[in-house]
Amino acid sequence: MSSPLSRPTATTGLPGTVAVAPAALPGPAMRHGRFEDAQALFTGSLFVSITLGLFAQAGLLTGSTAGLAFLLHYATGLPFGAIFFAINLPFYWFAWTRMGPEFTVKTFISVAMLALLVDIGPRFIHIDYLNPLYAAIAGGLLMGTGCLFLARHRSSLGGATIVSLYLQDRYGIRAGKVQMVIDCTVVLLALWVVPFERVAYSVLAAVVMSVFLWISHRPGRYAGN
Repeated sequence: MSSPLSRPTATTGLPGTVAVAPAALPGPAMRHGRFEDAQALFTGSLFVSITLGLFAQAGLLTGSTAGLAFLLHYATGLPFGAIFFAINLPFYWFAWTRMGPEFTVKTFISVAMLALLVDIGPRFIHIDYLNPLYAAIAGGLLMGTGCLFLARHRSSLGGATIVSLYLQDRYGIRAGKVQMVIDCTVVLLALWVVPFERVAYSVLAAVVMSVFLWISHRPGRYAGN
């Protein structure tokens, strides 16, 4: 009487051998539902708004259109949310023609939510002391996480993020690399209005965020859409 280990499981022409079943082929990617998209867009925008609150408290800057909005906010005193929303308007045409209507609409919603959350955030949270080094590292990771949520649900926060995601989808250039170059360039432009130490911390935050996205957001890794 043969043991279960020696019993053939498939016809292979050799007695006592075991055939290996072929690996199951992956099924079609599951699309995100509307509720899943809504919670991801809100959570991503909330995380980034908390980061911008930390940066404002620590006197740091960020890159992309958010960085430009910060500079104009410091220079003019106008509300950051309104400036940020207005700066992103020209990028919607590029997103519509290159990334599609769904991406553009989701990006518009995310930018609007971020603009609102940044303006109302100080009513709910205030930090009396914040070390700029801690703000740079924690804020960079938190912002990277928020942007990753948005990217995985086909959205962004406009500006350079749209360009970086397009270059990754179209040419395979990692979004984190593009984001790092753009963000560091924008932050360095602030040297004429912000002390060098704060700019250095801001560059560190941009590098932390970009490296996080570089490692975590790779083409083909995430199947949902």
